[in-house]
Amino acid sequence: MSDTTHILDTVVREVGTGRRVALCVVVATRGSTPQVPGAMACVTESGEIVGTVGGGMTEADVTRQARQLLTSKGRDISMPSGGVFTFGLDHDSGGETGPICGGQMDIAIAVLSEQDQIQPLRGALDQLRTGHSATIPIRVARSTGPVEYRLNLESTPKLVIAGGGHIGLALATMMVPLGFHISVIDDRGEFASPERFPPPINPIAGDIAKTLADWPTDANTYVVIVTRGHKHDEQALGAVLNSPAKYVGMIGSRRKIKVVFDNLRLCGATQEQLDRVHSPIGLAIKAVTPEEIAVSIAAQMISIRRAEYRKALEGPVPLGDDSK
Repeated sequence: MSDTTHILDTVVREVGTGRRVALCVVVATRGSTPQVPGAMACVTESGEIVGTVGGGMTEADVTRQARQLLTSKGRDISMPSGGVFTFGLDHDSGGETGPICGGQMDIAIAVLSEQDQIQPLRGALDQLRTGHSATIPIRVARSTGPVEYRLNLESTPKLVIAGGGHIGLALATMMVPLGFHISVIDDRGEFASPERFPPPINPIAGDIAKTLADWPTDANTYVVIVTRGHKHDEQALGAVLNSPAKYVGMIGSRRKIKVVFDNLRLCGATQEQLDRVHSPIGLAIKAVTPEEIAVSIAAQMISIRRAEYRKALEGPVPLGDDSK
C-alpha cells in the first residue's frame, strides 16, 4: 500500500468510526524545505501521524497544532474547520535536533468528522486502486473566508518485468528509487529468487505468459518484456496485448519484432494493439550493455509517466455560500 492510500484509508476508517482526523497538506513553501506542496499526512485523535510533511521538530509542531484543532469545541460544522499555518524551519530556534533548512512551509490542516466530508476520499481511493489519478478537495477556514485547495494524486506506478536476466536485473534495481512497485517474473527459479531480487522487488517464479495473463494489470501498470528468447517474448506479449497497461515494451531487433508481430496478427492481434507496443524498446541512445539498455527503458517509461503533467496542488479557491 502506498503512503497516499494509507493516509486516505486511515482518514476514512477513523471518521467512519466516529473519530475526528486532521488532514495536513503542504500548500506553499519558501526557501529550502524538506517537502514540496502536495506532501500530505494525517493526525488522529490519539496523536498517531500517518504520512509525513517534513519530519523532525517541524512535524512535531504540525502534530501539536493538529491535535489542538481536533480537541477544540464549539465549532460550526457547516463551515470548513481548520486553517493554514506557517511553520518555520530555522535551526536557531530548533536547537541541536531542529531543522537546518531555513525555509518556511504553509500547511493546511483540515479537520474531518462528517461522512460527507470523506466521500471525495472514498472516490479517490477507488480511482487510485484501479491505477487512475484522482483529486481531493482540502477545505479550510481563513481570515478572508473559507477556501479550497485541490490535491492531485497519482496512483503508484507498477512495473512488471518479464525476464530476470541481465537486463531485467539492471532495470529492476534502477527503478527502485524511482517510486515504482516492481515485480519480476521468470520461469527459472534461480532468476526469480529473493536473493537475486531482494525487497522491495517482488520476484515471481512461474510460467511467464500465464502469470502475465492472470496479472491484475491496470491503467498505471508498465510491462517490460525482456525474456531469454523470441518464443517467450511472443507469448508474453500476447498475454498483455489486450490489457489496459499504460506501457508495454518488448526488446528485440527489427527483424525479430516483425516475426513476432506477424505471428500475433495470425493469432488475431489487431494493428491498433500492436501499435501501442514500444518495440524496439527504450529511447534511441545507442545503448549496448545491459545497464545502458536499462537506462534507455527507464527513461522511456519516465517520459510516458510524466507526459500528462498535473500540478500536485491547485488553489486556494474562495468558497461561496453554495459550497457548504
